[in-house]
Amino acid sequence: MFSAPNPARASHASPRWFVPGDINGFFGLVVDNLSILGFIAAALVGIFGVPADIVFGRMFPGTAFGVLVGNLMYTWMARRLAQRTGRDDVTAMPLGLDAPTSIGMALLVLGPAFVAFRQQGMDANAAGIATWQLGMASLVVMGALKLVLSFAGDWITRVVPRAALLGSIGGAALMLLGFLPLIETLRSPVAGFATLGLLLYVLVARGPVPLRLPGVPFALLVGLALYYGLGLAGLSPGFALPDANWPAPALPWPNLGFVDGLPATLPYLSLLLPFGLLMVVGGINVSESARAAGDDYRTRDVLLVEAVSTLVAGVCGGVAQTTPYIGQPAYKHMGARTGYTLLTGLFIGIGGMLGLVSGLVQWLPVAVLAPIIVFVGIDITVQAFHSTKREHAIAVSLAFLPAIAYLLNIKFGNPAWIDPERMAALYAQVDAGHGLPEMATIVVLGNGFIITAMLWATALVALVDRRSGVAVATLLAAAVATLFGVIHSVHPTGALVLPWQLDGLRQAIAFQFAAAYAVLAVLVGLLALQRQPTPPSPD
Repeated sequence: MFSAPNPARASHASPRWFVPGDINGFFGLVVDNLSILGFIAAALVGIFGVPADIVFGRMFPGTAFGVLVGNLMYTWMARRLAQRTGRDDVTAMPLGLDAPTSIGMALLVLGPAFVAFRQQGMDANAAGIATWQLGMASLVVMGALKLVLSFAGDWITRVVPRAALLGSIGGAALMLLGFLPLIETLRSPVAGFATLGLLLYVLVARGPVPLRLPGVPFALLVGLALYYGLGLAGLSPGFALPDANWPAPALPWPNLGFVDGLPATLPYLSLLLPFGLLMVVGGINVSESARAAGDDYRTRDVLLVEAVSTLVAGVCGGVAQTTPYIGQPAYKHMGARTGYTLLTGLFIGIGGMLGLVSGLVQWLPVAVLAPIIVFVGIDITVQAFHSTKREHAIAVSLAFLPAIAYLLNIKFGNPAWIDPERMAALYAQVDAGHGLPEMATIVVLGNGFIITAMLWATALVALVDRRSGVAVATLLAAAVATLFGVIHSVHPTGALVLPWQLDGLRQAIAFQFAAAYAVLAVLVGLLALQRQPTPPSPD
């Protein structure tokens, strides 16, 4: 039970800067941020081949600086709340890199963009710089959206059904944060599967660990010991020590590189805008969670800090957005107060500038980091069902399906798997009697999948709730969005299009998909005109 404010206590008395529980909170929050940075680096450098000096020397300092700015602001908010209420048990809001969107940025935006730049004839360094500028611009776009929406967060949650918001990100979480990292986990089966099992043991089963160590660091340490122990003993196929270099210090000075990257964000807006929107909704939920735990932060202030730290990171070279973490009550239960966010911000921020963070993450193997992402994906998926009404669960499930198509797009679009010329031929291959080409249908369904999922779930929730007008409006909005490539873009990369500039098969696909939504809207509207049956009167 939380202590009530003591009127006799001086309202301007400063709380202690550090308490013992802040050490636990510090390790937990730092590990969260390091694991996400480690996965971003592993994905960009290890999977897509982005030059390491660009990732560690340009992307990471600005990203870490955003974490510093956000945590300093949340520390100040907590101390102000403690002074105003006269309490000494106020816990600061934890801030860090958002796992789903940070990993989504690496796997769905930055990595594919680097490959596309290389296919355009750029050398690796030029493509890496262009990818970095795209990442900066993406953060500025999302930060600007969050800044505007921070003043309308409550209205958004009233307009968009929770099943649509959580279902759309739940599908992405299960397919992209669950399945893809699981493959990386099992590429080093012993270390990876042991780490995943231990994470489930400490986070799901709440099992104890020796010496009362924090559960996540314990699982990581065991995984690291297995990975390097088996590898050095020659018992792990494909093992190699990392070619790690200590990056030179790099100060995240503000620069206008994001301006050059803005045009490249257009094909990815259907991903970036929902990412920003979901962080606003998540910030609202986090504020409510902290309020329930006894710390009454103003929702608008929480959202504004999130937006400002993301904008600062983008302008200073960052590529992953910050967000308040949902675990504020958990940090309170650890005994953390305001010191842990201050320590985390200084460690990640200054460590990012000095190269310490980049040096550490180079020794964190993907097989040991990926299980954390698998757990995050599963947890988000479960939350999508638990946090929605039972009768809306089918809408959550429906929202998962476009993410499956996008998962296939990622694999089919990999030139190492399918030659681009072969891919183009499959896209255009029309089989008489079988409708549109199967490959084209998969690609089009996957493009803009998050917004598609939100629209599908919104329309179905409206039908379940007997709000036919909302369903019709949603379907008509989907038809218009289809014509311009916001969803179901006929461009292989998911770029926005102008319907009057399309021709041939691509025009036919766009018009067919748009007509599908329009026809369904008309049918739903006509059915809504029927007289609703009156319920039988009780005897």
